[in-house]
Amino acid sequence: MENRTSDTTAPQRLHSEKEPAARPPVLTSSELLQGGRFVEIRHNGEVYRLQATRLGKLILTK
Repeated sequence: MENRTSDTTAPQRLHSEKEPAARPPVLTSSELLQGGRFVEIRHNGEVYRLQATRLGKLILTK
């Protein structure tokens, strides 16, 4: 059986290539709403409201 070392003729990876993006955190709507029907989210000095509808949809309003 042959013992192979790394191939030095393989193309080198360029520094300009982007690394894959890290996965964002995943939260469930129940974690966000904490048993309620809506939650307020403060973002860049503005307040947004995330609301669950009776049909199970989510609405985000400013």
